[in-house]
Amino acid sequence: MSAWGTVAGAFVGTLVLTTALRAAGEMRLTRMDLPFLLGTAVTVNRTRAKAVGYLMHFLNGEIFAFMYYAVFLAIGTAGWWLGALFGLLHGPFAGTALVSVLLPLIHPRMDSPLTSAPEVALLEPPGFLMLNYGPSTPVVTALAHIGYGAIVGGFTMLAA
Repeated sequence: MSAWGTVAGAFVGTLVLTTALRAAGEMRLTRMDLPFLLGTAVTVNRTRAKAVGYLMHFLNGEIFAFMYYAVFLAIGTAGWWLGALFGLLHGPFAGTALVSVLLPLIHPRMDSPLTSAPEVALLEPPGFLMLNYGPSTPVVTALAHIGYGAIVGGFTMLAA
């Protein structure tokens, strides 16, 4: 196992995950635009929000990859199949706790059940498993995260 392999796997895995989510959006399988959601947490400028959001998403990809790496080290093995299993857990976690619960709590421009009538929310809340962005969103998200995990696990093991 190699930390450098994890760095490379995180980059390639996040690139694949982000591309898959973007492609799913273009194919009308989901309305979710995760980089835009992340970026609008720090800026109201829509163009800048996308750029900042992509950077934030890639940094999150590295952080999650090192969480995978820590578990790989703890159990003494890594591989694409184990990474894919982690991705299968990571996807629903991202769609429930991270994006559906925590992001609306800290995002200054996202609607939530706590938003009062006079306030104007600029973004729709994702909802459970991000279903507010379309019925295919949970499946697309899960598949993209499984791919991410498989890539992180494979790169981590190959770079030994």
